Amino acid sequence: MYSLVDTHAHLDELENLQQALDDARRNGVIAIVAVGSDYHSNIKTLEISHEYSSFVFPALGLHPWQLGELSPSQINDELEFIEQNIASAIAIGEIGLDYHKRVVKRASKEFQKEVLARLLELAKKYHKPVSLHTRYAWRDALQLVQDAGVAKAVFHWFTGFSSVLRDIINAGYFISVTPAAEYHEEHRRAAKETPMDKLLLETDCPVYYGRETKYRSDPADVTRSLGAVAQLKGVDQVTIAEQTTRNAIELFSLPIAIANSTVSVNPNSHCEPHCHCERSEAILIEEEE
Repeated sequence: MYSLVDTHAHLDELENLQQALDDARRNGVIAIVAVGSDYHSNIKTLEISHEYSSFVFPALGLHPWQLGELSPSQINDELEFIEQNIASAIAIGEIGLDYHKRVVKRASKEFQKEVLARLLELAKKYHKPVSLHTRYAWRDALQLVQDAGVAKAVFHWFTGFSSVLRDIINAGYFISVTPAAEYHEEHRRAAKETPMDKLLLETDCPVYYGRETKYRSDPADVTRSLGAVAQLKGVDQVTIAEQTTRNAIELFSLPIAIANSTVSVNPNSHCEPHCHCERSEAILIEEEE
């Protein structure tokens, strides 16, 4: 069985967390990077990572979709919480820019860039990698990351221009691939064009995927990302799994022992389901890419 890392998952939004984690283990997932999107999400992500400390690794973030709902003082509080808990996080994320018209209507491009710059300052200060949402804002996001001097970054679910992709790779940053690589042409192109030593796998669960038949994802669906990358590159899945897992360990400084760990399910582990919220708006926006 392949050893896989889901490098971007919203575990706080899963309806049945325990079942999802058990399914992930059965499908070869040995680690999950759980990303936060705001104060409440970050708290839940920290709780989950504490409960599953050898399996779930937290990233703390402030998603651009949340900015339109926050006052300046609330944004200060969000950033303060991240900094106060930075020692518990392996990364800062999910953060970034989103220039979709519905997002910009609530939070202007300049405002988004100001907040992202502050988050990137934290990443630089504490030597943390960042997990970036960059829809329709690929060049601006890359420029801000470089201007901040952030050494490690992953551009998650990348669908941008090949010219920006080349600059991302040349800067030493990573691209992560979701199950959308089974059908989304821009994402498929990005996965195909990215060198294997700069590729990661993810699910962004619990996003819905599919064109005609849709399904709500969980971390086990990282195997779909694996299969899509293998098909696009014409490389066997074993090779893709080994390389992307090494890449995840390198980027997020995951415990080295994880690379050689065996996949197992602890029948005695348990956790109450956390957040039952639907990502309806997120799903709707992502499908328009």
